[in-house]
Amino acid sequence: MTEAEVMLWPSLRQKKHHGVHFRRQHPIGPYIADFACVSARLVVEVDGATHSTDEEVAYDRRRDAFMMRRGWRVIRVTNDEIYRHLDMVHSMIFSHLELPPPPSRGRCQTRAIARG
Repeated sequence: MTEAEVMLWPSLRQKKHHGVHFRRQHPIGPYIADFACVSARLVVEVDGATHSTDEEVAYDRRRDAFMMRRGWRVIRVTNDEIYRHLDMVHSMIFSHLELPPPPSRGRCQTRAIARG
């Protein structure tokens, strides 16, 4: 892990006590997410200086699109944001932890219950 990832990981790991569990270095298809919360389908990517060239930006877009097509939401934060504003990065990540609706499994049937 990078220095910024090492700084971020303890707070993500501690959230499992609140019903949220992050994994680090989680595989999604051919890619490895820096951090992932499977139950919320949320990926957190930490970007350093190596994510600044046109080629690298295009690669990240393809990677994010792959994950999003499979139902993941992707958040990207920079090393600099973690170094300078770690509390704000935490708040932003945890504001995205709302659980997505479960996948549809066919038609949903409901029954009315008569009261009387």
